[in-house]
Amino acid sequence: MSANDTPQQSATYDSAFLRACRREPVPHTPVWFMRQAGRSLPEYRKVREGIPMLESCMRPELAAEITLQPVRRHGVDAAVYFSDIVVPLKAIGIDLDIRPGVGPVVEKPIRTRADLARLRDLTPEDVSYVTEAIGLLTRELGATPLIGFAGAPFTLASYLVEGGPSRTYENAKAMMYGDPELWADLLDRLADITAAFLKVQIEAGASAIQLFDSWVGALAPADYRRSVMPASAKVLDAVAGYGVPRIHFGVGCGELLKLMGEAGADVVGVDWRVPLDEAARRVGPGKALQGNLDPTVLFATTEAVEAKTDEVLEAAAGLEGHVFNLGHGVMPSTDPDALTRLVEYVHTRTAR
Repeated sequence: MSANDTPQQSATYDSAFLRACRREPVPHTPVWFMRQAGRSLPEYRKVREGIPMLESCMRPELAAEITLQPVRRHGVDAAVYFSDIVVPLKAIGIDLDIRPGVGPVVEKPIRTRADLARLRDLTPEDVSYVTEAIGLLTRELGATPLIGFAGAPFTLASYLVEGGPSRTYENAKAMMYGDPELWADLLDRLADITAAFLKVQIEAGASAIQLFDSWVGALAPADYRRSVMPASAKVLDAVAGYGVPRIHFGVGCGELLKLMGEAGADVVGVDWRVPLDEAARRVGPGKALQGNLDPTVLFATTEAVEAKTDEVLEAAAGLEGHVFNLGHGVMPSTDPDALTRLVEYVHTRTAR
């Protein structure tokens, strides 16, 4: 089944968000925020009270409600499915948990070739709750697109090999440099799992997907090209036939922007460290860009937020396509009203 055949796709096709992703004229610059569905919203904290993160992701009605909350409150141009990048790993039986204040923790890290056997294929039945939740969402969202997402193979591998979050990735890099065949096989298997997870979301009705390679900025370009890019390209190629925009985002990836675009992205996400006009020069023609207001700007005065937003919009003025976003996710203590004002400001400022 092609996602382009679903009624939801037809309803969303001419949305500002999808038009920008396709580098077509838009009525205004579309806006959505990474982590827009989350801890910055009091309604989110209320519905999630006492419910662990992974359990929240596996309850279809709850996941749908959380996904819809920022659309109702902020008037963003796209919803992003409420989930976590480790959900597909949990779904295939990896013993992991998301610990508050820490992040994903893997009970038994992947360190040897024998450990690869624990990474079985992901089937749609493993994540039936995703299909159910997206079905609920697309009926509610109507013409508002839904973005599905997944963690990229390098970032998933980093969690699996390290056993949890890391600042140095010494175990993952030791495998990458010291046992490149094992590393390549690990990333290839994760590419298959990730592609399967994205296919489930698209076939359920997601209008676009984003591949998060949150930690790949820890690599030099040569290492990325040789040891990571093939797996990311495999994921993005696996969903190319659906015709939905593919967004590729990483943090601290200024030196990797061109390569991340070459991996198969239609839209390259840019963090706040590189101005969008410079990012466009690095990425090259034929790609839309997404970004890239520093999330901490939202803690400043409204006047300061507007001034910094103007800088982003001015840098984006010559782009083939631009989706306004933060340069990373919404921070938990962000004032929700600041996000609502920002959406309205960008819409008004860029109205054609």
